[in-house]
Amino acid sequence: MKGIRVAEEERYRFRVDPHVHSISSGHAYSTIEECARAAAEKGLDAFAVADHGPAIPGSGNLYHFWNLKVVPRRWHGVLVLRSVEANILDTMGNLDLPDKVLASLDLVQAGLHPYTGYEGEGIEDNTAALLAAIAHPLVDVIVHPDNPSYPVDMERLVEAATREGKALEVNNSSFVYTRDGSGDNCRLMVRLAAERGCRLSVGSDAHVATFAGEFSHAVEILRETDVDPGVVINCSLESLEEYLASRGKGLSLG
Repeated sequence: MKGIRVAEEERYRFRVDPHVHSISSGHAYSTIEECARAAAEKGLDAFAVADHGPAIPGSGNLYHFWNLKVVPRRWHGVLVLRSVEANILDTMGNLDLPDKVLASLDLVQAGLHPYTGYEGEGIEDNTAALLAAIAHPLVDVIVHPDNPSYPVDMERLVEAATREGKALEVNNSSFVYTRDGSGDNCRLMVRLAAERGCRLSVGSDAHVATFAGEFSHAVEILRETDVDPGVVINCSLESLEEYLASRGKGLSLG
């Protein structure tokens, strides 16, 4: 039994955390180096610096994202990926960073957040906003689409993400500190994704280095729905590289 349990734990041990915030988000509390050290201690191969886009009050401006190229690619033995948690500003799917900056990043993630100027109301508006973001050629992942504060038509969302080859996020933080009530929406999303062959991303959404690589609540959702970990784009660095290659975004390690 112990061997079976260990094998099961290893099966759901994701080696990359695609969603980690630094102090540049304005309401996160660790430097990039502190996040790298924590990722190394957790045994991660890589993590992505995914700070909030500039529409979030207190977050970094576009120069922060443009200048991520100066951050060491490897820090404390861990690969550091350049990313963003961009804000979807309207039902047309416009984002708060220009395409030139988005194109300089390894991984572009986008979602709906309060206090960013988004004025959509109800399921139709929210669904339209996320569908438009999914259609954006530079967006790779839609973050926490199960947020009950922004209800959506999940079937349409999963269908579009599957068709466009985009990933939907299972966000660990949703079950800890934020977005109360996400559980049922997340289970529906994961079940539909499994049925349709939609890719998933599992992120810690850590706002302090201690929680980098923390996926336990998200993993429980995957286990409940018996999802093959292979559909998760960050189950390994190789898996993430393959996913980005499928999107025409080779991972430059320079």
